[in-house]
Amino acid sequence: MSLTLNTGASIPVLGFGTASDPVSHEEKKAAISAALEAGYRHIDTASFYNSEGAVGEALKEAFDAGIVTREQVFVTTKLWCVDVYPDGVIPAIQKSLSTLGLEYVDLYLIHWPLRIKEGADFHRLKEDDFLPLDIKGTWQVMEKCVDLGYTKAIGVSNFSSKKVEDLLSYARIPPAVNQVEMHPLCRQTRLREYGKKINLHISAFSPLGAIGSSWGNRVVLEHPVIREIASKHGKTPAQVALRWGVEMGVSVLPKSYNKARMAENMGVFDWELTQDDHEKLKTMEQKRVIEGDHICSPLGPYKTTQELWDGDY
Repeated sequence: MSLTLNTGASIPVLGFGTASDPVSHEEKKAAISAALEAGYRHIDTASFYNSEGAVGEALKEAFDAGIVTREQVFVTTKLWCVDVYPDGVIPAIQKSLSTLGLEYVDLYLIHWPLRIKEGADFHRLKEDDFLPLDIKGTWQVMEKCVDLGYTKAIGVSNFSSKKVEDLLSYARIPPAVNQVEMHPLCRQTRLREYGKKINLHISAFSPLGAIGSSWGNRVVLEHPVIREIASKHGKTPAQVALRWGVEMGVSVLPKSYNKARMAENMGVFDWELTQDDHEKLKTMEQKRVIEGDHICSPLGPYKTTQELWDGDY
């Protein structure tokens, strides 16, 4: 199942996420290979994930084995915060393409609306780690990446609806995708409605709560409302969370290095949630897994999480 971007390209609704730690290169490669063999055709990576190399190797082996062709796989990677300035974009995407072993990616995203120093610890940022932010200048070079054929589409990640609106005021090429945290505990209602209005596709990272990652937890999968709905349908909590995302019209990017769960995550297209299920899910209190406190600072572009997210939830 695919959806159509504002570029006219198709994006598979079910993707395979590769942000995970601590996992070895070989473990990542084996998982990505297994995902491709299982039928996943949307691979999400980023320079920050240190998974581009594993993705590239797994793709080459899949191409060589005839499992899939380049044209059949949608590959996303991202511009990391140290390179979010005009002169940083081209070298960064060239490095990503070299690591991936690809001539182009299908989607290139600004990972965060933030610029930090080289070598800064993203999870423990200090006040002097923040650098001046030039999203307009950066976006203009993102657009050049399309012109040069490095990427088929460009977009953003972790941008609020207000920040997207600001970007649209000067964009020559509008963003095709905004990848954000989204699951039944972080429904992104305002952003989804805005996306429909401007033809911006929303892609959901951590649709299961980022279990298996240092920043994640099991709050989504262990929530009693989700477990109740899963029991009623004879499905798993993960399938309920993913099916909800599919019915919200977004693409979902779960990650699992377990083959059985990979297959389980694909089982979300032959059944539906009921209206009663949706009403129950709407009662769940909103809570982000990534609140963003660690990137708020008196010396940074965002003093508070309110300034970072602009009220989106």
